[in-house]
Amino acid sequence: MAVAHIDAFDEEERSDGRTLVYPPAMDQDYARFHRDPGNMLIHIVAVPAFIYGTWLVLSGVLAGRWLGAVFGLAAIGVSLAVQGIGHKREPTPPLPFDGPGDFIKRILTEQFYRFPMFVLTGGWFRALRSADH
Repeated sequence: MAVAHIDAFDEEERSDGRTLVYPPAMDQDYARFHRDPGNMLIHIVAVPAFIYGTWLVLSGVLAGRWLGAVFGLAAIGVSLAVQGIGHKREPTPPLPFDGPGDFIKRILTEQFYRFPMFVLTGGWFRALRSADH
């Protein structure tokens, strides 16, 4: 089965013959799927809620605080749901998932790396200022 999103990645052949595959420039690629101001405002709240929810689940399970873990799962679910609603507003929809493994990998990468880096490098603010109105 072909991987739909691999075309969006750059490849670099190393001197040892291995090929590295990595995402293209963060601002250009990420901003392409995050142009609607409403979606961007949803993300600035929902991604931290996902991260906090994950922390609640992990700490709740490890400490035997099951109610905290349940609240964490709820936060994760609500976060993903509202982000999905936000993405329906976008002119460029997200690429479809290739299956459960791709879903997990992409969601965790987006929530814990790509979106935080988009914010920390100023990409979120630049994209919001130039957002489709």
